[in-house]
Amino acid sequence: MTKKRVAVYTLGCKVNQYESSSLAWLFQERGYRVVDFAEEADVYIVNTCTVTHLGDRKSRQLIRRAAKANPHAFVAVTGCYAQVSPGEIMKIPGVDLVVGTRDKAALVDLVERAVNERTPVNAVSAYVDGDQFEEMSVQSIQDRVRAFLKIQDGCSNYCTYCIVPYARGPLRSRQPDRTIDAARHMVAAGYKEIVLTGICIGAYGSGLEQDITLAGLMQSLLEIPGLQRLRLSSIEPHDITLELVEVMSSSEIFCRHLHLPLQSGSEEILRRMGRRYTAWEYLRLVDVLRENMPGLGLTTDVMVGFPGESEEYFQNTFDLVNRIGFSGLHVFKYSPRRETPAAGYDRQVGPALKDERSRKLIRLGKKLAAQFASSHLGRNLSVLVEQPAPGADGFLEGHTDNYIKVVFPGQAALVGQVVPVQTEKLQETILEGKIIGQQNEGFNSGYVE
Repeated sequence: MTKKRVAVYTLGCKVNQYESSSLAWLFQERGYRVVDFAEEADVYIVNTCTVTHLGDRKSRQLIRRAAKANPHAFVAVTGCYAQVSPGEIMKIPGVDLVVGTRDKAALVDLVERAVNERTPVNAVSAYVDGDQFEEMSVQSIQDRVRAFLKIQDGCSNYCTYCIVPYARGPLRSRQPDRTIDAARHMVAAGYKEIVLTGICIGAYGSGLEQDITLAGLMQSLLEIPGLQRLRLSSIEPHDITLELVEVMSSSEIFCRHLHLPLQSGSEEILRRMGRRYTAWEYLRLVDVLRENMPGLGLTTDVMVGFPGESEEYFQNTFDLVNRIGFSGLHVFKYSPRRETPAAGYDRQVGPALKDERSRKLIRLGKKLAAQFASSHLGRNLSVLVEQPAPGADGFLEGHTDNYIKVVFPGQAALVGQVVPVQTEKLQETILEGKIIGQQNEGFNSGYVE
């Protein structure tokens, strides 16, 4: 009997990527063969994003692509866009099932119940008080390089521009014993690095009966034998406590890298955004982190074009970003989201000005990233080998613990290992070097990503 084929496409954040891997595993466990989204499949799953209008548009494009790829296939749509706009998705020809961010673990059952009916089903349900963290473990081990471990879901920050609390519901935390068991399984399977992810991981512990924080969970994870690296995905500035700083700075296993969203360097814009810190408080936090973790790689999100962002307010952001000297910058253009307060604010910024400000910050971000990387020239760095370097035969690439990309000659058998690399050259924002003790024959310093 030929196995049914399922293809999963993911848009958006690391949480969505984790959940897509879980969905693929669930289908595989039920006898399906997981195939690439570009191949013909019997079931297509589109895991959507709705953070921006672009995310909505890409989601609709992928849904239509799936429906056209095999007119006889079953098309299921899940994720954040599905949660907040199921009606829009139900109108797209070819859609058979819509499931939001709730009850994703039941997707296989929902598909199999609906597959013979061929009548579009809207199975999106609203979050309610008391909802618990939905277990969606990833058992399928593929690359054995870097594992993402979801520990939390939901958000209660309600920033005035953000749709995520409406798409993801209230704060829920994964039981610590289940989290630790999952991490042990990942280490036993060969993963060298685990990345803790969630919608608002700094709020870990919310919704649990026992008294535990992110710092307490991390302390337990850092004690797992065989774990070489533990990393946080993204954490809000107001969620970093002195206890957490102590745990991070006292461990050689914790990666010296934090993604700390800034959004704006203007006090007035931060206030209008509903952010829970001032620019001065953010700057002071950075000082404390760098004092306790020398060599810290610090990346961030910055939004341009928020309603009311004058030239002065944008310059405040530009100057603060430059002063902090981030090692990486992710620049967003403000996108009005329905049902969020900021969508109704006055003094909306035009597209041309958003584009101009975005380009300025992107250029600054590249300059700062190059400066951070260049400060590590001539050093011996530990690098997690992630994959062969694209377009460069005989070369590998990976990241340091503070998240600098490094390229060096080596054999593919080293993928998944942590190796010592002596850095020698800088190409844009990428360091180039050689594994310590290995001959450097044939090294081409002209490698470009």
